[in-house]
Amino acid sequence: MKKIGVVGLGNMGIGLAKNLAKAGFALSGFDLREERQKMLSDLGGTPVASAGAVGENSDCVFIMVMNGAQVQSIVMGEGGLLETMRPGSCIIVSATINPSEIRVLVEPAEKKGIELIDSPVSGGKSGADDGTLTMMAAAKREVLEENHGVLEAVGQSIFHVGESIGQGQVVKAALQALIGASFTAIFESLVLGTKAGADPEILYEVFCASGVGSGLLKGCGALILDRKFEDTGSHIGTMHKDLGITMDMARDNGCAMFTAATAYELFKTGMSLFPEGDNWAIVKFLEQIAGTEVKRSGS
Repeated sequence: MKKIGVVGLGNMGIGLAKNLAKAGFALSGFDLREERQKMLSDLGGTPVASAGAVGENSDCVFIMVMNGAQVQSIVMGEGGLLETMRPGSCIIVSATINPSEIRVLVEPAEKKGIELIDSPVSGGKSGADDGTLTMMAAAKREVLEENHGVLEAVGQSIFHVGESIGQGQVVKAALQALIGASFTAIFESLVLGTKAGADPEILYEVFCASGVGSGLLKGCGALILDRKFEDTGSHIGTMHKDLGITMDMARDNGCAMFTAATAYELFKTGMSLFPEGDNWAIVKFLEQIAGTEVKRSGS
């Protein structure tokens, strides 16, 4: 059985760890926060003192951190994974970063004989907890096949999106344009209908039963109706960061992104107004403008 490591034990990383342990893999991990290290221990994993120490103990290491600079430091920094992992082992970058930020890892990893899988994920905290993530994996086909069992422990839908490292991040950035624009349309539609006199619960039921019904709509709509805007596992800062990557990629490729650009600016506003909030906190800003509130009757 492969020995697996996880660097970054936040909401997503701890979900990966839980399912890897459940699948029977020998598991080690690292996070800067002591309470997260303890959470790993409670799952049956072994907390270690650094990212490099994770590499020493692992055949394969997931990196689930916030940004590209962190990924590069974990992989290429002093005492990082490229210094501690043995040839033939594998690094899976499951964080969402700019495609260019992962491409710079290719040559240094090749020199060390270490394989890379570029596999950002979608599905949020619930997907990580339940092992039902969608994984957009770019890697050499033989590397993906060799590590498919590891990916299956945390993901339900595993797509091989190409052999070129960076293609996983490209697909994720395009997906985030759609998700971000969908969020803002949901928020605006609920506020509009409520302000005009419709029952928010009826709006929600009709929307969910229509052609645009989706897990995204059902999940965030219910949280809005219940006025749950913090600590639901989808911090607004993550989507703001991801949409920034989308807009960078659009600029680099000369693509017009009218709706994604509007979503990015709305998430930027939400970050300023509700820095501790989750994605759906943005609806409160739209409610302030309209002078209404989307909530269940009696709440």
